[in-house]
Amino acid sequence: MTEQLVADSRRAQSPLLSVRDLQVEFTTSAGIARALDGVSFDVQAGETLAILGESGSGKSVTSQAIMALLPKPAGSIVGGSILYDGIDLAKEPVSRVRDLCATDIAMIFQDPLSSLNPVFRIGDQVAEPFRRRLGMGKKEALARALELLKRVGIADAERRISNYPHQFSGGQRQRIMIAMAIALKPRILIADEPTTALDVTVQAQIMRLLAELQAETGMAMILISHDLGVVADSASRVAIMYAGRIIETGGIREVYDHPQHPYTKGLLDSIPGAHAMGEPLRPIVGSPPNLLDLPAGCAFHPRCPIAVPECRAAVPSLREPEGAALGHHVACIRAEEVRSHD
Repeated sequence: MTEQLVADSRRAQSPLLSVRDLQVEFTTSAGIARALDGVSFDVQAGETLAILGESGSGKSVTSQAIMALLPKPAGSIVGGSILYDGIDLAKEPVSRVRDLCATDIAMIFQDPLSSLNPVFRIGDQVAEPFRRRLGMGKKEALARALELLKRVGIADAERRISNYPHQFSGGQRQRIMIAMAIALKPRILIADEPTTALDVTVQAQIMRLLAELQAETGMAMILISHDLGVVADSASRVAIMYAGRIIETGGIREVYDHPQHPYTKGLLDSIPGAHAMGEPLRPIVGSPPNLLDLPAGCAFHPRCPIAVPECRAAVPSLREPEGAALGHHVACIRAEEVRSHD
């Protein structure tokens, strides 16, 4: 009995999803681009991990790799592992991963209009997982679809279940995508820029809906965004990405209040309202690097205001700096100096 309790305890503490040293390459006419270079993180049951960074940092590629959605033949996983429930998704056939993702790991995409089929009614699209995966008849599946549409806040759902995607607003289409994603009660939900192009009020509504659904179902969530403000009150942990690597990670309050990587600090300083009234915005100078021609050493050093020659010598590894909270890791040789001036 004691051995069984220990085994159950270990299972309970094991990550639901464990990504280790994930490497993804894209073959282009100009050469090979390393889109992900040693990405590692864990996701526990019921928690929300936010993955943040500028466009091109590798956020969406990470989700595509997990879901076996990398564009073929250009994109491929060339190293590392994606462990889910004892299965390494990085080594399984694409068909096997997609079957698994159809029930256990779901995804909300950036653009709901392009993700919904314009020639099928909304009710039929939301009902499809019930018919295809659970073998329900059309009437029963549509009844379940109606319940979901009501749950995600589609007003007058009984009438609108027969409408087409173009007859809904952007916020409503996003709600429909959420309904489809949670239909089979996944254990993990990946939300890739779920509030892009939505106004501030609708953004708040969508984030509140996701939080409510997570509380109801206990699912884990990976929230991918470039908007630090959107996820500030939604995530428990955060991973900041730059040039295909995680350069800072930890509890969201610790990272937001005490950033220790110059890039993270730059992102936070660039948020409107982060400074005194009347002060100009403080954007990060320069642009993300070309993945076909990454700079030597730390990829951020050409844009870094505190870079020193040593920053060009080697790619810094994630470490727990002196004075940082437990679990706060930073890939910067000058992390302690950044923290001392926060």
